[in-house]
Amino acid sequence: MSAPANSSNPRQAACSVLLRIRKDGSFADHLMDRELTEGKLSGPDRSLFAELVFGVLRRQGTLDHILTGLVTQPLGRLEPQVLVFLRLGLYQLMYLDRIPESAAVNESVNLAKQALPRASALVNAVLRNYLRHKDTITYPDPITAPAASAAARHSHPLWLVKLWFSQLGEQETELLAEASSSQPPLTVRANTLLTTRDGLLQLLSTNGIAASACCFSPCGIRIEGRHHIPGLPGFRDGLFVVQDESSQMAAILLNPQPGERILDACAAPGGKSTHLAQLMENRGELLAMDIAGSKLPLIQESARRLGISIIQTRAADLLRSGHLPAASFDRILLDAPCSGLGVIRRNPEAKWRLAPSDITRLASAQAAMLGNALRMLKPGGVLLYSTCSTSREENETVVHDFVSRNGNYVIENLNDLFPQYGELFTPDAMFRAWPHRYGMDGFFAARIRRKG
Repeated sequence: MSAPANSSNPRQAACSVLLRIRKDGSFADHLMDRELTEGKLSGPDRSLFAELVFGVLRRQGTLDHILTGLVTQPLGRLEPQVLVFLRLGLYQLMYLDRIPESAAVNESVNLAKQALPRASALVNAVLRNYLRHKDTITYPDPITAPAASAAARHSHPLWLVKLWFSQLGEQETELLAEASSSQPPLTVRANTLLTTRDGLLQLLSTNGIAASACCFSPCGIRIEGRHHIPGLPGFRDGLFVVQDESSQMAAILLNPQPGERILDACAAPGGKSTHLAQLMENRGELLAMDIAGSKLPLIQESARRLGISIIQTRAADLLRSGHLPAASFDRILLDAPCSGLGVIRRNPEAKWRLAPSDITRLASAQAAMLGNALRMLKPGGVLLYSTCSTSREENETVVHDFVSRNGNYVIENLNDLFPQYGELFTPDAMFRAWPHRYGMDGFFAARIRRKG
């Protein structure tokens, strides 16, 4: 028996979503959107539901580390539903100060009684055992086992922490691991076809919404607190779109010009496509292409809301290049499908599904996509290759390997082109954003020019 969907109880609803994610590999944001749209939750219960789902997913590694010392059998031998009950209860005890300890325990036990009565005694015993021993909880020694310590305390797979160690060193990895388990900011991009950033900031302020300008993107605004996006002032009028600042930098670095012919090669759900059109002043041709034809209407819907008319959409697989037009675009954005390691604070379920072999598999596909995309670039044209991954294998390695084998292409120096963003560039003049440094999502980008 599973917890009922569309429940008026936020804990039951959270349990149902977490079980679906585990069983079906579903995405948390899609399931949560469905629950909030179709379910019976209202008022503060909606916020608690979202907090529980994302909180448990973000902190699952830490929760399981502690539960391992509290449960007499291996966690893998517990029924999935029992493990979810325990994670939900422990998360409330550890991270939600506004919920009294007694309420956290009692509600978790009641949840078990309703859904799986035989598990209620175990849930009660384990959570009360935690309360008795919470001051003596231990983690791996940060001196002798720094990677294992960071993984357990900040809730990440050990292999991922080791990968970050190899890139950033111990001190910065600690900061990145902490940032990657925190709640991400709400960032929007002002639609300068219809307003200005200052005008949108004033509109938000007038409506009592705290917001501030982003540091790098000239259209970016960071909004404080949690909000129902369609209910924010200006949304229905097309004055903004939700987009992280690092993602906004992709279109800025490609620098499309009015009147050009542009391709967004992996476009869905369309945030970067509409930004490209915005920078083009809605003049020229912009083809938004994606393998997922079912997602293309989302791009057109967003374009209509924002007052954009130059975007055409096409369903196509970039790994099958035979039918794609050669040498026909002035600029191309290839935001390649990737591991998403830079956005695990937004999609925390992903880090528990990935393995190091996935990085290698994805990098191989990304290299093939890059070659096929560059074939569509006019001589003298520019392609921006980007991902929301933090791994070098999916980023610098893909770009360098291609250019080293193809003498007709060159990697452009971003410092020369965009000196105002110099602190965001790597020593080899590519773009890298890190959550712990800039508060943005993890993101990579490099510009490749086809020689004339």
